[in-house]
Amino acid sequence: MAGFDGGCACGALRYRTVGSPFWSMHCHCASCRAATGSPVTSFFGMGRGQVTWEGERSFHKSTPGVTRGFCGQCGTPMLYMSTRWPGEVHLYAATLDDPGLYRPTAHVHWAERVPWLSIEDDLPKHPGTAP
Repeated sequence: MAGFDGGCACGALRYRTVGSPFWSMHCHCASCRAATGSPVTSFFGMGRGQVTWEGERSFHKSTPGVTRGFCGQCGTPMLYMSTRWPGEVHLYAATLDDPGLYRPTAHVHWAERVPWLSIEDDLPKHPGTAP
C-alpha cells in the first residue's frame, strides 16, 4: 500500500498519501467502537507529513491526548491522532477509495472485542496495544 487516496461519504473531504504506512491493524477498543459506531475499526498509521488534505476537517478531543477528525459536512470519521504517537496520523481503512489495498497485520485491544462478532483469521491478536 503506497500512495493512495481516500475520502468521506459526501466527497467534501479528501486525502492523498505518499509512501507506505508504518502499520495497519484492526482495533477492538470501546473508544473506537463509540467513535465509529462499528464493532471493529481498521486503521493504518502514516506520518502526518505523508498525508495531504483537500477540504475542511473538523476535530473532537475525545479523551485526554486524543483527537479524532471527521468531515464537518457529513460526519464521516476520517482520522485519529494521539500524543502517544506524536507525528503520526491514523486513517480509517474504510475511507480508502480502494479498500482492497488495505492489508492488516494484527488485531489490537482483542480483550475488548464484542462477543457477537466472529473473527476467524490467522492474524496476531494482542489483548491490548501491539508490542
